[in-house]
Amino acid sequence: MRLPLRLISGLAFVLLAGAGGCEGEAPSSDVITVPSGREVQFLDVITNAPGPSGSAARFRFVVPGLSADDAQAASADMQALCDTYALPRTEGMVPKPQQIIISLAASATPFGEAAPDVTQFFEAYTLKDDACIWEVF
Repeated sequence: MRLPLRLISGLAFVLLAGAGGCEGEAPSSDVITVPSGREVQFLDVITNAPGPSGSAARFRFVVPGLSADDAQAASADMQALCDTYALPRTEGMVPKPQQIIISLAASATPFGEAAPDVTQFFEAYTLKDDACIWEVF
């Protein structure tokens, strides 16, 4: 029995996504409220680019109106996003991430491309005992 190419392509995508070998996932319409009271939207997760400590899961979020003045509040928001949003979603990722990197951006930007006109914040967390431990970059 021959399977149509479209079906084979779809199955390959599902297998790669399940194995954590895919860049990103479909943007979510979920709005997440963080400690600062801002509403952030999940953009994507990148799992195929290693971090400084080995395998990493980069969870990227969009926060409309984000500015440089929001740095302190963003730090607490990123910790909350790691603890309550990202960490549970690493369950079953292959390979299991050694690190979670959370990024907030004022608008969606392509991964790995410079966007000097877009405010962005990044924090890295080591995973230990099912907790996100903040790392100093």
